[in-house]
Amino acid sequence: MSETDHDGEQSFISHLVELRARLLKAVAAVLVVLLGLMPFANKLYGWLALPLIRHLPEGGTMIATEVASPFLTPLKLAIFVALFIAIPFVLYQLWAFVAPGLYRHEKRLAVPILVSSVILFYIGCAFAYFLVLPAVFAFMTGIAPAGVAVTPDIGRYLDFVLMLFLAFGLCFEVPVVLVILVALGLVTPEQLSASRRYAIVGAFAIAAVLTPPDVLSQTMLAVPMCLLYEVGIFGARALTRPVPPPPDTASGA
Repeated sequence: MSETDHDGEQSFISHLVELRARLLKAVAAVLVVLLGLMPFANKLYGWLALPLIRHLPEGGTMIATEVASPFLTPLKLAIFVALFIAIPFVLYQLWAFVAPGLYRHEKRLAVPILVSSVILFYIGCAFAYFLVLPAVFAFMTGIAPAGVAVTPDIGRYLDFVLMLFLAFGLCFEVPVVLVILVALGLVTPEQLSASRRYAIVGAFAIAAVLTPPDVLSQTMLAVPMCLLYEVGIFGARALTRPVPPPPDTASGA
């Protein structure tokens, strides 16, 4: 084995060791947050269930159809909340691993994209909780036939809410996706502007797939996506805006 091959193998092993250390730190951060949340798991679920409970008929309650659901469902929620809280630290570990291999201009672009993606995901989840869920449950409980008791299962409710959070969190990443596509040279801001009508149709199609089958929730996802598409075009134009040359400091004769 040549010295070059030996150095390459040593470098590869060192990268694997560093990746393992970064992953262990990320997992440890999630576990630490989870341990802190465990005593409040039931309160967390009660907070999550407020948008539904407020729209249940008088005397209506949620039910647990499985024996272990009263324990496992709040625990599952606590795990997701721990990951949700620890995401910035987890992404920092990922960034610390890949940053040494990036060029300076790539680092300048990657940092705002990474920060923006986290913030937009949080905003999407908050939008779903404070605006979408109350509207959806008000509609769903309001159309229940007479004589039908609305008693949702706690496990099914958690799965539904988490799916909605994930859908809104990811769909709010539209500006980040557009900026990345422009940065990679796959599209231009002009092409994005010209495709606006197709983007609107696509937004409503995605909303129809990801949200419950009611016009209200579909519109509440599609409209922000259309607005964020415009934000993405603006950000892409700012990214590709030519930098003016430095002023000529040479003294005239």
